[in-house]
Amino acid sequence: MKAARFDRFGGPEVLEIVDLPDPHPGPGQVRIVVHAAGVNASDWKKRQGQMDQELPQTLGYEAAGVVDEIGTGVTDVALGDRVFGFSSDGIAQAELVVLTHYAPIPSSVGFAEAAALPAAAETAVRALDQLGVEAGNTVLINGASGTVGSAAVQLAVARGARVIGTGSPASHDLLRSLGAEPVAYGAGMSERVRALAPNGVDLALDVAGSGVLPELIELAGGPEHVITLADFTGAQQYDVRFSRGDASRALYVIAQIGPLIESGQFALPAVRTFPLTDIAEAHRAGESGAVRAKLVLLPH
Repeated sequence: MKAARFDRFGGPEVLEIVDLPDPHPGPGQVRIVVHAAGVNASDWKKRQGQMDQELPQTLGYEAAGVVDEIGTGVTDVALGDRVFGFSSDGIAQAELVVLTHYAPIPSSVGFAEAAALPAAAETAVRALDQLGVEAGNTVLINGASGTVGSAAVQLAVARGARVIGTGSPASHDLLRSLGAEPVAYGAGMSERVRALAPNGVDLALDVAGSGVLPELIELAGGPEHVITLADFTGAQQYDVRFSRGDASRALYVIAQIGPLIESGQFALPAVRTFPLTDIAEAHRAGESGAVRAKLVLLPH
């Protein structure tokens, strides 16, 4: 099969499409013909050598496609079913991938949109779980309009929480449509939040990593009520928990997201697609920060 790989660290030019052996599912796993695979910031961090140091490396942990091989013990899907989910092997940006956690794609959802869901939803719900978000909480989400932030807004609202979300003025209509009360970030953000919640908030989630942890701590009543997904240095400085993807992953969200979509409680993210062969261009687009949509590769 064709798959994305790099044999040395560097810029997007080190990415190659190579031939690798076809994978096969183990017990409880399924293999899919990949129709779409998500791209995340961790991909270019890996490519730059900021994460795993071994070489060569393949890429991708989320994909959507059609089941073409089933492992022993699998009874919940059949050959030909459309599914999306996670690959624990980190080789989802390929023509074939084995999924360890998967769920049916709702009939109204395309492959590209489905492939955009797993990582963002898992990241968001993991942080909400770690915060202990539940019905009746008032939650402040800093950076609420991005792929992870918008997932966190909707998943918190689905739990019955009141959500206040920071974003640029241009994002406020989107945030309202997702169920959040929008406030502008930047100078005066705390005052704008207190105009909506005079006593502060119960919990705060920092998705943007924009240096606002002191304000979030003050609004939430202490660092123990704050989690950041993006500010590792600030987390150490202010004794705030940094939510990592290598511990207590909330993979169960895969089974929940479809019903939320079908009930109108979860809106699909905007996506921008690239052929798998244009993976270097996808990385350039992602690293530029200019693309507001989720990046998705199409192998077929």
